[in-house]
Amino acid sequence: MDERWAIGPEEGGAATLVPLHPDGQPAGEIRHEPDLVAAVASRPQVSRWVWRSSAEIYPRLLAAGVRVERCYDIENSEGLLLGYEGRLGEPRSAAAAWARLSGAPVPPDPPMRAVVPGEQSSLFDIPAEPLAFQTLLRVYADQLRRHELTEHPDRMRLLTASESSAMLIAAEMDRAGLPWSASTHRELLAELLGERFGGTGEPRRLTELADQISTAFGHRVRPDLPADVLKAFKQAGHQLKSTRRWELETIDHPAVAPLVEYKKLYRIYTANGWSWLNDWVHDGRFRPGFVPGGTVSGRWITNGGGGLQIPKVIRRAVVADPGWRLVVADASQLEPRVLAAISRDRALMEVCNDAGDLYKAVSDQAFSGDRGQAKVAILGAIYGQTSGDGLKNLAMLRKRFPQAVAFVDDAARAGEEGRLVRTYLGRTCPPSGHPLDDATLEGPPADIPTTDPRHARARGRFTRNFVVQGSAADWALLLLAALRQALTPLKGELVFFQHDEVIVHCPADEAEQVADAIQQASNLAGTLTFGPTPTNFAFTTATVEVYADAK
Repeated sequence: MDERWAIGPEEGGAATLVPLHPDGQPAGEIRHEPDLVAAVASRPQVSRWVWRSSAEIYPRLLAAGVRVERCYDIENSEGLLLGYEGRLGEPRSAAAAWARLSGAPVPPDPPMRAVVPGEQSSLFDIPAEPLAFQTLLRVYADQLRRHELTEHPDRMRLLTASESSAMLIAAEMDRAGLPWSASTHRELLAELLGERFGGTGEPRRLTELADQISTAFGHRVRPDLPADVLKAFKQAGHQLKSTRRWELETIDHPAVAPLVEYKKLYRIYTANGWSWLNDWVHDGRFRPGFVPGGTVSGRWITNGGGGLQIPKVIRRAVVADPGWRLVVADASQLEPRVLAAISRDRALMEVCNDAGDLYKAVSDQAFSGDRGQAKVAILGAIYGQTSGDGLKNLAMLRKRFPQAVAFVDDAARAGEEGRLVRTYLGRTCPPSGHPLDDATLEGPPADIPTTDPRHARARGRFTRNFVVQGSAADWALLLLAALRQALTPLKGELVFFQHDEVIVHCPADEAEQVADAIQQASNLAGTLTFGPTPTNFAFTTATVEVYADAK
């Protein structure tokens, strides 16, 4: 039975709560209880809690050892519903939702507070707007009504439910933390950067490389200042547009090799050096503050510490506890499999039924066994490489998989025409003229006016990719929800997630069971998200003691 209750925090740790009918209306009297945590803990039969914001309540429950099965996050759902209505970016707080519902002036959302290093709870110290509990109930009931106005209400309900579940998972992952060996990290820094000089604190290796670069130019150059480097190269007869590695390596100059090495090590020094270690790793754990749906495509971000940009060499510091293991699982060639599922291209779904090398299977059918050409063709179709060799490859792909190519072509055309496109579950792209801020999708540059034809073409490339990446993000939500449920009777914990990779930290004797659970969760997520499909959402799984060993 889906027994649901609404709950709202009050001053002094108290709570207001009420049971709900399926339509969101109260199913009993509103109650006031002196302790929010006790109010939840004493009702284990409740299968779904309805609240303003998981960030406001759930960390408090976790700190007291109380874990809930499911929730409905009103503010998170408001953002998804606004997006569906073509109003992405409007304030999504409960107070803003009530203002829209009642015709009052809409207040802006409070800014998200960045995670303060060493203070796990700071991400969740979000001030609650003064909003009466009865008003919150009316906002919830109205959201249920708005679900029914979407083209596929069942899918939209699944999307808001799964993203609400993701809010619980994010809080749980931050509480568990990613296992991190500070001693190993320091050894790595000493190995890569050398000792730090007294006074300046600069690492020896960076200082040596800076001296080599200056010697190569014949005068002092600051390698950490791109403008200084470009000026030095110009004086040496090399006109460069940037200091990116690929451009540096096109010229012959003795400063190139030490500069490339300097840039690599300087990035480690600034992004994951000693200061980062002291700020972000505490009690053997790294807690970056996971934010579900932090991009317009639904991909997650972290709210501090660069948690999704851990360099491979630094992953050697991610070490399981004694007697425990890290089960690291990567979805195999996820985006083409998602394209097969959402386009319902029978031929591509049959190819994607194989858990093996998808690009090799495609090449055998459409590209005379040339795997590289098949990969370029598929990714070109998804990312919009439709000129030159990309156009020829796309034509070959269209001949073999016409429905799949037509699906992304239609999404691109809709984007160019300023129309909205949606993922399979209903996550919606930004409306025309809205900043497309998901860097992974490469939207139009900000300096191109919306009236410029280049803007339309760029938006078309964005929406072409959005329907695939966004649907992959929808699938990932259900994967995480299913895996969370499967891990409930085990000691293992989800500790990391990014796009198509999950890490579970578990006792060594649970590792095989966890690996099986990940694949089963993937299969279930595929069915729940896209319905029955022969597409196999396969995972490559490694059980390791050190994260770097999984790659």
